[in-house]
Amino acid sequence: MFKKLGLGLVLLFSSMMAVAAEYKAGTHYEVLPVAVPTTDKNKVEVVEAFGYLCPHCASFEPLLHSWTVKQPKDVNFVRVPVVFSRSWEPLARAYYSADLLKVIDTTHQPTFDALHKERRRFRSLDDLADFYADLGVDKAKFMKMNNSFAVNMRMNQGASKLTAYGIQSVPTLVVNGKYRITAETAGGHAGMLRVAEYLIEKERSAQ
Repeated sequence: MFKKLGLGLVLLFSSMMAVAAEYKAGTHYEVLPVAVPTTDKNKVEVVEAFGYLCPHCASFEPLLHSWTVKQPKDVNFVRVPVVFSRSWEPLARAYYSADLLKVIDTTHQPTFDALHKERRRFRSLDDLADFYADLGVDKAKFMKMNNSFAVNMRMNQGASKLTAYGIQSVPTLVVNGKYRITAETAGGHAGMLRVAEYLIEKERSAQ
């Protein structure tokens, strides 16, 4: 029994060492020069920087969603929409509006689908509001929220965080305000999640 237990510990340790050797700073992920404060110090935060207009984000979303719903309670997942140009701003505002109205679970995937599967284009706030109304979101509440102080504040806070994270492309994951992961560094979308898991465990152990 003791021999089996000892062998098991050796194999576990070897597996941990293999993972540690596999994911290296500067190769599979980047260490931020200055750590960005997280929203809850008692949890390990994972931030996704994304954009609805990004086809790579659309491809990543189903995989990411399956991963996030399996995370334990000590992992706090947060999305931050990027605004790379003026055309990205309405959709970022739509995200924050839906989030504040607590309907994001209803609107998030359908927004990706509308843009990338149905090839829809939203040319005005009315277009977006009508689309969200079809999903069951109160149109008047959505339009009011879209231009609210709360959404403006979230937009400003998001822009500050994205600058601090050094976001150059999407999708990008940032773990605990310290580590930046892209598909390029991690070797693909599935690789991003594997590296994130490694870094989550690294931060969990440090806590």
